[in-house]
Amino acid sequence: MTIRVLLADDQPLVRTGIAMLLTAEPDIQVAGEAGDGDQAIALARSAQPDVVLMDVRMPRTDGVEATRRITADGFSDSHDRPLKVLMLTTYHIDEAVYAALRAGASGFLLKDAAPTELVAAVRAVATGDAWLHPAVARGLLAEFAARPEAKLPAPAELARLTTREREVLALVAQGLSNMEIAAEIFVGEATVKTHFGRILMKLGLRDRAQAVATAYQCGLVQPPPRQ
Repeated sequence: MTIRVLLADDQPLVRTGIAMLLTAEPDIQVAGEAGDGDQAIALARSAQPDVVLMDVRMPRTDGVEATRRITADGFSDSHDRPLKVLMLTTYHIDEAVYAALRAGASGFLLKDAAPTELVAAVRAVATGDAWLHPAVARGLLAEFAARPEAKLPAPAELARLTTREREVLALVAQGLSNMEIAAEIFVGEATVKTHFGRILMKLGLRDRAQAVATAYQCGLVQPPPRQ
């Protein structure tokens, strides 16, 4: 399957460099380029990419608001293939990154990441995984736990999950991919995807980022100590 990617960054040189990296991969196609948030929203609707690679800070509509609109229900032509947003940022963690994940982004990547990491992040997000840069994942998860969102499930709602589903949710919150979870609990990757789909359905969650926030907020896993 070819992964269609929309690039949204206000710096043409950045877009060109990323486009060159992605088009060198046989399974990735650049579906379009946007120089601001408004263009990103319009192109995401018309081109229907699998992944939008979105800069956090852009002119006109910023990346956070653009993400919120793109991930809104009904934006994608297919409920089976919702549009995913991977944020690009220069900073390890700040309010904009936190807000972007709350807005529906599936993860974020630093602009100085290695080309191989960029490609891996795009592939992971396209298949429904989240992508949190290793250098900041611990701090970000701590932020999720410290600022619970009222719309997320209450701790008692975890009782809806089976023991295996709670185990999968805990591993998701620890940053493991579906493949890594499958190896950890000795099942197939398809089984992990089935468990995770049921977790989202039972708890009324949108994506992996909300699942991570829920696991920490409900106390299923504990945030790392602040340094």
